[in-house]
Amino acid sequence: MKRSYILEEEGFSFGPILVRLAKSKAEIEAAQKLRYDVFYTEYGAKPENGMEALGLDFDRFDPLADHLIVIDTRIDMLPHRVVGTYRLIRQEVAEKNGGFYTKNEFDISPLLSACDNILELGRSCVHKDYRMRPVMQLLWQAIAEYIAHHNIELLFGCASFHGTDIQSVSEGLSYLYHKHLAPEDLCPQALPALYRPMNLKREGDYDPKRAFAALPALIKGYLRLGGFIGDGAVIDEQFNTIDVCVIVKTGLVSDRYRKHYERKTQRPIVDDASCILN
Repeated sequence: MKRSYILEEEGFSFGPILVRLAKSKAEIEAAQKLRYDVFYTEYGAKPENGMEALGLDFDRFDPLADHLIVIDTRIDMLPHRVVGTYRLIRQEVAEKNGGFYTKNEFDISPLLSACDNILELGRSCVHKDYRMRPVMQLLWQAIAEYIAHHNIELLFGCASFHGTDIQSVSEGLSYLYHKHLAPEDLCPQALPALYRPMNLKREGDYDPKRAFAALPALIKGYLRLGGFIGDGAVIDEQFNTIDVCVIVKTGLVSDRYRKHYERKTQRPIVDDASCILN
């Protein structure tokens, strides 16, 4: 399988912080360890299937995915040097292995009908000591390079509000429904058995600026890229979250982050075969 040379080898860096694809089982396990620490220890998810004994977050999709990892190069030992991660599952891989993770919560058939090559983003987390803008910019620069190399047309995935009380996030859900609902032909919908309405408050019954400011940082980041939201929220009892489905057209990501990287480093990101490893 061909991958971008820059992500397979040198990656993107900002000072001592490096982002690239995981190269080994040990690095993937380090990412799973970080996910466990953030999702289960920090945010109260409920471990299943032996996760607690191992201290790892894992599922059947991990062996299928590419794993972006953020590395603090000042730290020598795994798992501590992996301080951020993003899981990437391409359509051609998902179709050979039972579909995407998101289909467990949302009907994504509109996305499959609209595009020939889509990418699921998931299991995103960053260690609490590294939750700063440069780290997220590096992650998105890497995602931009990845989608350009693989000719991805559309990004999607679950993004979450912490907790399971729908009413506590009614303003945020209503804002997303009224201001950022995906066009009908591109709009995933929560599965009927899981569907929770997002249209909980009428426009005018909440302050849009306050609602936006209170959104989780990841959702705000997707919206700033021009992202859309699917119809319906899903309560995920295991992860202690309220999930929405986010969709982003990849051209918006590529233009913003590839240009940002080239401007910062005076170095173009290239896609030709000279920068590809088999």
